[in-house]
Amino acid sequence: MNALIAWQKSSFSEPDGSCVEIAWRNSGVMVRESDDPEPVIHTDRGCLRALIVAIKLGGLR
Repeated sequence: MNALIAWQKSSFSEPDGSCVEIAWRNSGVMVRESDDPEPVIHTDRGCLRALIVAIKLGGLR
């Protein structure tokens, strides 16, 4: 993965803990796990928003 990508993690994440990171791109959003950064999900903002809403509503348990 390109080292120039500016990955961001949530301010709710622990400084030394694993977390989900995102990077905004012109083509959409990339999502990865900090502990295993090679698999990257590419999606658009609408799909990411729907995923976050589903998680907050407990729909993915």
